[in-house]
Amino acid sequence: MTVHIPHFPEANHPLVKALFHHSDQELLTLCQNYPHQGKYFTALFCRYSPIVYTLVDHATRSPVQTDYLFSLTWRHIFHELRELDLRNNSNPVATSFQNWLINITAYCINQINPPAVEEINYSLPSAPPPLWCYLEQGLANLPPELRLMVIMAQTFHWSETRIAAYLQAEGDQFTPAQIKASLQEGYQILEAAIPEDLRSIYFEEVGAEATLATTP
Repeated sequence: MTVHIPHFPEANHPLVKALFHHSDQELLTLCQNYPHQGKYFTALFCRYSPIVYTLVDHATRSPVQTDYLFSLTWRHIFHELRELDLRNNSNPVATSFQNWLINITAYCINQINPPAVEEINYSLPSAPPPLWCYLEQGLANLPPELRLMVIMAQTFHWSETRIAAYLQAEGDQFTPAQIKASLQEGYQILEAAIPEDLRSIYFEEVGAEATLATTP
């Protein structure tokens, strides 16, 4: 059965295309040395997304589950990259970036059990893994109360009135108008937390608020 690998338009963006001549090791080093730039991780994603997607597709039952597990796998890769040292001779398994990537993908396939299709609220075109990884990183750095508001609004689709009522029941006095203002502040902080080059690559078509609504 033929695997229909998604097309990722970011691969044709000038910032990403300019990196295609770099080796895996060079992109890995740049990614680690310049964590506030997203183009290096995006270039690795574009280079290896077909391999990862093909492996994940063989382990899932539906395209929705494939997209979901594919995104979660790249999130795991994103975090593991920070400490990855392929030149460390004490690591005999990861002899190349591609081998390491295949091993990590296999690990995620074995460890992550995708939920039923009807429980997945995720759109791969709206939230490509590079954008989502940095967006999630920004979300983790929000003040806890503001992060809770954003999650309730975007993940659970609660209205400002319902969020205010929930927080009032928890002892925090917020009006719906204050919730609305706080949410706008949260979206602005999130967008600012995404690297400038990544905003250039992705935000012509999708913004932080829209992306949040379609992330795992």
